[in-house]
Amino acid sequence: MKKLILLSILISGVSQAQFFEDAKATKIDTLKGSNTEFRNFWDVKKYDIVLEPNFQAKSIKGSNKISLTIEKDVKNPTFQIDLQKPMKADKITASFPISSQKVDGDFIFLSTKKNFKKGETYTIDIDYSGNPLIAKHAPWDGGWIFTTDKNGNPWMTAADEGIGASIWLPVKDIWSDEPDNGITFKIITPKDLVGVANGRLIKQENIGDKKSWTWEVKNPINDYSIIPSIGKYVNFKDTFDGEKGKLDLDYWVLDYNLDKAKKQFEIVKPMMKAFEYWFGPYPFYEDSYKLVESPHLGMEHQSNVAYGNQYQNGYLGRDLSGTGVGLKWDYIIVHESGHEWFANNITAKDQADMWIHESFTMYSEPLFVEKFMDKASAETYIQGVRKVISNDKPIIGTYGIRNEGSGDMYPKGANMIHTIRQIINNDEKFRQILRGLNKDFYHQTVTTEQIEKYFSDKSGIDLSTIFTQYLRTIKIPTLEYKQTGNQLTYKWTNVIPGLKLPIRLTDGQELTPTEQPQTITLKSDKPVEVNKNYYINVKQIQ
Repeated sequence: MKKLILLSILISGVSQAQFFEDAKATKIDTLKGSNTEFRNFWDVKKYDIVLEPNFQAKSIKGSNKISLTIEKDVKNPTFQIDLQKPMKADKITASFPISSQKVDGDFIFLSTKKNFKKGETYTIDIDYSGNPLIAKHAPWDGGWIFTTDKNGNPWMTAADEGIGASIWLPVKDIWSDEPDNGITFKIITPKDLVGVANGRLIKQENIGDKKSWTWEVKNPINDYSIIPSIGKYVNFKDTFDGEKGKLDLDYWVLDYNLDKAKKQFEIVKPMMKAFEYWFGPYPFYEDSYKLVESPHLGMEHQSNVAYGNQYQNGYLGRDLSGTGVGLKWDYIIVHESGHEWFANNITAKDQADMWIHESFTMYSEPLFVEKFMDKASAETYIQGVRKVISNDKPIIGTYGIRNEGSGDMYPKGANMIHTIRQIINNDEKFRQILRGLNKDFYHQTVTTEQIEKYFSDKSGIDLSTIFTQYLRTIKIPTLEYKQTGNQLTYKWTNVIPGLKLPIRLTDGQELTPTEQPQTITLKSDKPVEVNKNYYINVKQIQ
């Protein structure tokens, strides 16, 4: 997911355009966002991380052992490791000879005069320390959070989806390369605090006046999902009988919020039932499902979902759709958990394709409502969020420079998917496509083109013009029509050439608009009413 930028805008009323500047590519942008010659020959297999934060100094120190495999034969290559200033690498060693080491801004370049063969495995060990960037308004901007709970206890975590995990951790910071074999993550804390990370707690030790908490993730994981949380946490557990057996539900909350959490988190089981129905099995049974209370609103950290909605329904007590439907459930639990399927299971290779995360996940909200409440409420909800669509710029961003598109990827993207559902006009087929996506792209990184082709192939309908219209332009199709008795003349305006978007009237009659006027005979002379589930504009011409 993004950092819920759209949702921040809804609360603050600030124009989206202020958050999305036009991309101006630089060499630094390319090094951050592209699979360059310094990255394209090696694949991360595992991270073994150690972290110790210092609350008083607002600093951190630790280490990361990067296990990797060579992807192709290469001579005398240079490896790029990402670690953003003001963090620094204190010591770097590798299982291959390093001929030179250079720090250039947010990058570390390790050169070697060795020839590498495809399939060989190596490690790079990095000790690091420093005062990481402090987030001013997490999770909308990236950085660490050093704060206190209401009892004055230290409370620390990070949020780094947009800016990258390398603001605090030395990694190969590109979405297309996840550690295939997961991570181990050891957090060292003062004795009276708890360290929570992704996956399962596999070891807990006393180290003098400190404690260590070691967590393990067995599945691939995107870098920005690797997050520690340190605070005065208490734990309670539950299980969900899911499609792959018993799923462990693991909850870590501030000690004084335990009773509130036990009540609010009751939504997790019906939510899981709904999501498994639509999307297939939860993708990380081996690593459990976890909610962790956070000092910021929330984020979809894999098997470690950050929760900061203050134990209220809606979005901090508000209904983002303006319909009342959104006050029946906890927005942050549902939205961030939906990302376990779209963002964490299926991850975009490039940040420009982040709509794959956000559009599907925002559409997970009405899908949850449909199972939790009813279909009419779900349709009311998805139509309600249209009012915040700005059409400021295309949903797809600029490739290769860590640039995301418009915040419309949330409500407009979700309404595009809802429109595609109407075109398919078969809810079971639509459901099987969603489930198929999560099965066929299980634990993979993908492109927009792959998702587009999958939908078209599995639906048997050429949806390419639909994706282009809604993802790559800011034009919303307008159906212009003139009705005389039971005669209807209609056409598309404000569309790309050749848009194939059939629509149905509320009486079930289907129209196949083009840019040229067509005339049909209606079933009656009653005023025409277009099904509101299509995200289009309708204009009657007198």
